[in-house]
Amino acid sequence: MQHYLSGRLSQYLLLLACLAGIAGLLASRALIAIAPIVGVVAALTNPQLRHAILGYFRNGAAMRAAAVVVFLLVSGLYTTDLLVWRHELFRDLTWLAVPLAFTLAVPLTRGQRLAVGSGFVLSVAAVGLITLAQYWQDPTAANEDILLGRNMPVATHIFHITFGVMLALGAFWGMMLRRHELARPWLRAALLGAAAVAALTLHVLAYRTGLLVFYAALLAVVVRLLMRRNLVLGLALLVLLMVGPWAAYRGLESVRKRVDSSLWDVRQFTNEHDINETSLSRRLVAIETARQVIAQHWLVGVAPADARAAMMHQYDWQGFGLRTENRIEVHNQFLQAMVGGGVLGLTLLLALMFWPLTRPWARRQPAIGLFLLVQAASMLVDAPLDLQLGLNLFVFGYGFLIVAGERQATQELAA
Repeated sequence: MQHYLSGRLSQYLLLLACLAGIAGLLASRALIAIAPIVGVVAALTNPQLRHAILGYFRNGAAMRAAAVVVFLLVSGLYTTDLLVWRHELFRDLTWLAVPLAFTLAVPLTRGQRLAVGSGFVLSVAAVGLITLAQYWQDPTAANEDILLGRNMPVATHIFHITFGVMLALGAFWGMMLRRHELARPWLRAALLGAAAVAALTLHVLAYRTGLLVFYAALLAVVVRLLMRRNLVLGLALLVLLMVGPWAAYRGLESVRKRVDSSLWDVRQFTNEHDINETSLSRRLVAIETARQVIAQHWLVGVAPADARAAMMHQYDWQGFGLRTENRIEVHNQFLQAMVGGGVLGLTLLLALMFWPLTRPWARRQPAIGLFLLVQAASMLVDAPLDLQLGLNLFVFGYGFLIVAGERQATQELAA
């Protein structure tokens, strides 16, 4: 009872939910499902819950997340697949649960937030290191798989595209967190090593999406430093940005194999060859297929639950020689939002992604800008919100950085 009345119970449960979420992202789907529930329990055990509820409805970030669920509910009026719709609705409840946790539970202390951030960076690096060890057990076979367009499986068997995004985030967040004033010397050294391991893993395993978002984030860091007239560090990173890809291509066989495989893949499409066994070519075909669907349902889309069925139906009209099992959905979150939700769905996604950057408090926090940039870059080549792992990575980061950040900024303004 004393822990409840002091708010420590709510705070500790929120911390537990965050740590369980990290473990779930890297290793266990069960923990991914449990973490938001623990977060909701943390919210319910806040002794000042009635007062906090008002803050939830005043939190713009939380309301935009809730709008995703509201839109999905409305789409039930015109969807043709209620079974998929119910599944999507249940899956997307995380858009409600996570923001509720970060607006209603007792906020984490600065030390606890450092522990969560450090836990993410160190855990991602640890999984990367184990995966690297597996790669080095037989690098020749792994490189041949890369040449064939395959990817080195992650040690914990999670999706390699999402893991590549996590590696990129870990590399940059590790460098940011090591400057935290509460970080002890041993933690700063560990974070620096973890950031280096994350970057090395990305390059050795040659995860395409991870490398794309890594260098997109590095370019943003360079621009930010140069705009702030930090010329020495900015120019040094600019040199790294130009030399890094070249050095990786020259020094790592896996990167050369990945580049050769990607170029061959695209040539299959441009030369109108058989693309059934390709990756990039099928994604290009999926973009064209999605464009046709969007042209017919541009305002509110076909309904999120019907997006796959609409794509498969369009393939029946123009299949590009693809066998049924090789017809894929569009690997672009922005186009996917338009297929399912039309202009309205795309507007909602863009509001989620970029509205926080209109707020001065958010622009002052590099971690928020980096997170949104990495996610936006990954959404250009994949649809992470359509997968449980990608959805939970985005919503957890959104809640931890943006929803909680807006709550703190609002409380400081009121004070």
